[in-house]
Amino acid sequence: MGAEVNQQSASIYPLQIVLLGAGRVAQHLLLALAAAGHTVVGIWSRTPASAAAVAATVRGARVLPSLQALPPADVYLLALPDAVVPDVLAAAIFPVGALVAHTAGALPLAVFAEHPTIRGGVFYPLQTFSAGREITWATVPLCLEAADAPGLATLHQLAESLSHDVRELTSAQRLQLHLAAVWASNFPNHLLGISHALLTDAGLPWELLHPLIQETVAKALSQPPFTAQTGPAVRHDAGTLQRHTQALAEYPQWQSLYLQLTASIQQTAQQPTRNNRGSL
Repeated sequence: MGAEVNQQSASIYPLQIVLLGAGRVAQHLLLALAAAGHTVVGIWSRTPASAAAVAATVRGARVLPSLQALPPADVYLLALPDAVVPDVLAAAIFPVGALVAHTAGALPLAVFAEHPTIRGGVFYPLQTFSAGREITWATVPLCLEAADAPGLATLHQLAESLSHDVRELTSAQRLQLHLAAVWASNFPNHLLGISHALLTDAGLPWELLHPLIQETVAKALSQPPFTAQTGPAVRHDAGTLQRHTQALAEYPQWQSLYLQLTASIQQTAQQPTRNNRGSL
C-alpha cells in the first residue's frame, strides 16, 4: 500500500496536493491552489485527455497515468461526482495514513469507513462552478470535516490559504446545507431558465427581467425571504392565476410546476409571520 506518511504535517507550507478529478470543481481548485502557493504534484481523471487539459493550465502539474501510481502528498483531493468516489477509493492505492478528502456536499465522512489505512476528510466549497467564470475564493465558505485532529488541522491550513470563511460541519449539517444550496441555486436557476424561454418564445428580450431579478435577490439577502414574498399567489389573485395557467397550456410541465409553486406560496403565507402582501 506504499510508505507510511507523517500525520503531523499540519505545519507544512506550501502543501503538496494530488487532485483526483478534472471537472469544473477540479479546474477551479487547481488554479486556486496554485495561486495560494501550493504544489499540485499530480492530476488524475477517468478521461486522460481531460486531466491533460486541466494540468496544462498550471505550470508543473503532471498527469498521473493511473490510480496505482499516486505520488506522495500532504492531501489527496477527490473532486469527483458523488457516485464515483466509492469506486475511486476502492481502486486507488494511497500511502498508508494518507489524508484523502472529497469535495462533495451530500457525501458523508462515513464513505471512508471501509478504508482504514487512509484518513478521511471533507473539503467542501459552497459555490457553483462554471467554465469561463472566475471565482472569488476569499469569500467562498469552505466546509471541513475529518476523521482525526491532525487531518482536520491540515485541511484548515489548506482552506485558510484560500478563503476567509472556513467552517467545521458534521456530515448531517453539511447534507442540510447542500440541500438548502440546491433550493437557493439550482432550482432558481431552472426557474430563470423557464423565464428566459418564455420571453424568447414571445420575442421579448431577457434584459427586461434583469432589474427585477436583481431586486428580488437583494431583498432576499437583506431579510428573511418568506417575509418579502410578493405576486399573485400570495395575494390570492384568482383572475391573474387563471390567466397565467391558461397561458402555460402549451407548456404542460411548466404549468404543473406553476400550480405547485403557487400552492406552496399560499400555504406558506398562511403562517402570520411569513405573510407579506407585496405589489408585483
